[in-house]
Amino acid sequence: QVELVESGGDSVQAGGSLRLSCAASRSILCAMAWYRQAPGKERELVASIASDITSDGSTHYADSVKGRFTISLNDARNTLYLQMSSLKPEDTAVYSCAACPAASVAIYKYWGQGTQVTVSS
Repeated sequence: QVELVESGGDSVQAGGSLRLSCAASRSILCAMAWYRQAPGKERELVASIASDITSDGSTHYADSVKGRFTISLNDARNTLYLQMSSLKPEDTAVYSCAACPAASVAIYKYWGQGTQVTVSS
């Protein structure tokens, strides 16, 4: 079992920046991701990063955040970050961290409780 705890959510004006963090109770040797969900909208994948020992740390971003958000993982592979810049009101959502349990399990089984990001116009 893995516990994930997000932090860093805040209220910011459009054009501002925030960095979200996700602390895992142990190293994640598969992949980690950031999802977000706004009221009235479906949860969407924002960004993901490979964390398997043999991986090259490849990343993926939703088209809506490319060029503005950067996902990263520390060397111990137990802390995930999401650096967000040029924030827009449409980025307002609860951002959740997710992790898969092992390289052989291709699903995000573990989830954090989420952190609120509010971007005002």
